[in-house]
Amino acid sequence: MTTTPPSASSRFGSEGPDVDAFKHAFRLHPAGIALITALAPHGPVGLTASSVASVGIDPPALAFSVTRATGSAGGILDAETHVVHLLDAHHIGLAQVFARSGTDRFTPEQGWSTLPTGEPHLADARVALRCRILQTTPVGSSVLVLSEVLDIHQGRRGEPVAYVDREFRPLGSRS
Repeated sequence: MTTTPPSASSRFGSEGPDVDAFKHAFRLHPAGIALITALAPHGPVGLTASSVASVGIDPPALAFSVTRATGSAGGILDAETHVVHLLDAHHIGLAQVFARSGTDRFTPEQGWSTLPTGEPHLADARVALRCRILQTTPVGSSVLVLSEVLDIHQGRRGEPVAYVDREFRPLGSRS
């Protein structure tokens, strides 16, 4: 799918940034893919995220955003801890499942297990970072989450994947 960039006049209006131009700017900006999971009172919850970023190393910290504080996102925000799974290309199908509401999640065929601390864990993810929330910041209908990394679980390394123009795209082998 090809998108047409907004015209220059729509990008710099006197009433603030054009929302469509903002969406377009990030639609074409590649982002890594992660699954964020937690154990909520009603069971495991999870979502696909392309907003995960490293924040610091002392302490190890990361940030991500969720678009609302309900459903899976609400379960993650309310949980004591959560796990950020950094994905490779062999997880594209799973990322698509967790990106849509009402899909079958945490099935045995998907490869889920449970950490000793109770959180859902995708053992073959490249890496899984067990975290606890340090701070949340509401931004309109979204929430920015700052988390401290508590544990790191190494998995198997595969072909990198990025989210670009609303598609999960393998990045190919490294030269």
